[in-house]
Amino acid sequence: MKFSKFLRAAPALLVLVTASYGYAAEVVEPESVGLSSERLERIGELMERHIEAGSFSGAVTLVARHGKIAHLEAHGLMDIDAKTPMRTDAIFRLASMTKPVTAVAVLMLVEEGRIRLTDPVSKYLPSFENQKVAVIRNPSAGGGYGGPPPEYDTVPAERDITIADLLTHTSGFMSGRVGNAESQAFYARREEIGLRLVDEMGQMPLDFQPGSRWSYSAVGGFDVLARIVEVVSGQSFAEFLQSRLFGPLGMKDIFYWPNDAQRRRLAKTYMGGPNGLQPRPDPDSMSSPVYFSGAGGLMGTAEAYARFAMMLANGGELDGVRILSPRAVKLMGSAVIEEGLEGLNTGIHPSRPPGEGFGLGVSVVADPVARRSLVSKGSFGWSGFYGTYFWVDPEANLVALLMVQTYSNDAWFEFESAVMQAVID
Repeated sequence: MKFSKFLRAAPALLVLVTASYGYAAEVVEPESVGLSSERLERIGELMERHIEAGSFSGAVTLVARHGKIAHLEAHGLMDIDAKTPMRTDAIFRLASMTKPVTAVAVLMLVEEGRIRLTDPVSKYLPSFENQKVAVIRNPSAGGGYGGPPPEYDTVPAERDITIADLLTHTSGFMSGRVGNAESQAFYARREEIGLRLVDEMGQMPLDFQPGSRWSYSAVGGFDVLARIVEVVSGQSFAEFLQSRLFGPLGMKDIFYWPNDAQRRRLAKTYMGGPNGLQPRPDPDSMSSPVYFSGAGGLMGTAEAYARFAMMLANGGELDGVRILSPRAVKLMGSAVIEEGLEGLNTGIHPSRPPGEGFGLGVSVVADPVARRSLVSKGSFGWSGFYGTYFWVDPEANLVALLMVQTYSNDAWFEFESAVMQAVID
């Protein structure tokens, strides 16, 4: 019997399996929160199909509603060579699922009146004054993305980039061929000086005029936001998150750099290919003891991140701890960038599908019918490069997490359907 099927067939043993590792999340009866136990079993069946097809080696799936976990299962393997079964307290490299955490940190400072979303970045990082925008001389020529930049000229930026621009991927900062190529020298020092690397990056040209299009800033934009949090708070970004967010919410096992015991619980990252799943080289490139990226780098368990997501689903509060006001959460999950802005719904990776807009650090379902999905209007969430995915449904007060360590876009949308078809009230 496959390990994932074993866990589903013997839910009473699930607590025994996790307790043997010193970890046992409380899982309520699904029907008590308006979910069908029988229909939730389809999540495990979906995971088995993907594992058998070689989409990923293993997964942890979690569904919570009204602040209570109703489904928490481990599937497959966390290490293929060692044949180590996946465990519900496995630790995953969250990659870009760090970005919504950074957005919440920024909104906390907005609510305190210490920053404004409309503030220019140059208010906090002076090198971002008087920026230039790159104009590539021959767009069809090569260059950029891992190599030297293409040949380009520059023109003045029509306005300063703002904190809101960075949160919505409309700044043009490290969002294309020029910016990503020119940033390489700065990022070569990340494990030496941490986020201070962005202090002088304002001299780099933007890839387009601020606000003129949507283009994903995979690393730089949210690292600038994290550095602004450091400047304003007087704490390292990791310290801010621990003292202001992770600690108050009881988010155990979420961090930038694991100790030895935590590293033993890290699920292995894999790449798919013609020879099947192969270990990914340098999976810790976005993490270090000194580089606390706002764009990626956090590691954590499904339960730890679920507490963050449940706080958002519940309007900024969980178990009596308020992190944000309901209004701030509503703004975060609103389509600040509406469908139709150039670059957002083009069908070119990593653009968003039809029916989606973009909020503050999260994609937003503006039209479920156009998106052809079962999720509610107003649902929002994000994914990670190594395969993690979550969304928050404020209307149903529901959150769901798919934690894997191989990029699998198809599995994300199928997981949405498997979760939402189990909602019975």
